Amino acid sequence: MKSDEIDAQKKKAEDSSPIEDSSQTDEIPEEQLYVASQWQLMKWRFKKHKLAVGALVVLAFFYLIAIIPQSMAPYHYQERNQERILTPPQRVHFFDEEGNFHLRPFVYGLTEEIDMETWTREYVVDTDKKNFIYFFVEGTPYRLWGQFPSNIRLFGVEERNAYLFGTDQLGRDLFSRVLYGARISLSIGFIGVILSLVMGITMGGIAGYYGGVLDNIIQRVIEILRSIPQIPMWMALSAALPPGWSPVMVYFAITIILSFIGWTDLAREVRGKFLSLRDEDFVIAAKLSGSSERKIIFKHMLPSFMSHIITAATLSIPWMILGETQLSFLGIGLRPPVISWGVLLETAQNFRTVMMSPWLMIPGIFVIIIVLAFNFVGDGLRDAADPYSE
Repeated sequence: MKSDEIDAQKKKAEDSSPIEDSSQTDEIPEEQLYVASQWQLMKWRFKKHKLAVGALVVLAFFYLIAIIPQSMAPYHYQERNQERILTPPQRVHFFDEEGNFHLRPFVYGLTEEIDMETWTREYVVDTDKKNFIYFFVEGTPYRLWGQFPSNIRLFGVEERNAYLFGTDQLGRDLFSRVLYGARISLSIGFIGVILSLVMGITMGGIAGYYGGVLDNIIQRVIEILRSIPQIPMWMALSAALPPGWSPVMVYFAITIILSFIGWTDLAREVRGKFLSLRDEDFVIAAKLSGSSERKIIFKHMLPSFMSHIITAATLSIPWMILGETQLSFLGIGLRPPVISWGVLLETAQNFRTVMMSPWLMIPGIFVIIIVLAFNFVGDGLRDAADPYSE
């Protein structure tokens, strides 16, 4: 009897043992786990974060769209249809009103009517008219990446009057404009973060490694920048831009403005890391061996917390995207004819527009999706940066 109880306790202990937990081992051989590099451990642990992996797939999809928006969008972002001003979004159907299934998707036609009481334009769904959607059709010519001429677009309809996200006040397809706007809104985050990384690592590294007067000066500059309200500072810096600048120059200027503000947090984190590492044994050994300061900083100190820097950069990208969106929404950032999600949201500033044409707020949904996706990826990288944590 006593032997049976001991066997039962052993079995219970084996079942509850963390060694048998598949979420911990993930079928990785033990000998590989012990000899794996830091990056391999981060990779294995990141794969366990299912939400972060899914968010990474979402980001890859959106950045693919941002690379080739001309091919994905059914219309050019400036193409107008005066007969379809402020058209509401059209639903895609596979079943018609009679319940018949159609293998090819379609949208119903619209009939324009004028309300004689309010004198407003209304669009009524015409169920007798089906506009079937075709894929890889010929459309408005364009140059892919400004070099390769083409006119093939992902989808379209015969009469060119399908608007999945509706149209704006000039009759332009909002779906196409959202895809084109992804180029600016998504790229400005990467460029801004790269500049912030350079400034943050440089200033934070100098302050943490050398200390003394340089540290005091840099810390006072950071405190001054962080004490200024962001919106007034953005407005002042944006107002300083010459009105005759081209959209490209304005784009890079806005990127520099966002980077000028966003480097302070990373600089303080890098400073703290350098302060804790400069007295470590491996740094002192490098100094005694005659290594130059540049080699000590970039070969010994920075790689020791590079995973933390990557995580911080990932979490900074959505801040950059939100910054551009806020600037453009307030009318002090990018301006038409440049297209970004913030520029598109600028048309939905007043209550009447939102009430009468709520679909103009659709670009804000994509901003939310992208920001959440970056945050999830950042959380996954932050967990993966400490591979031995439970």
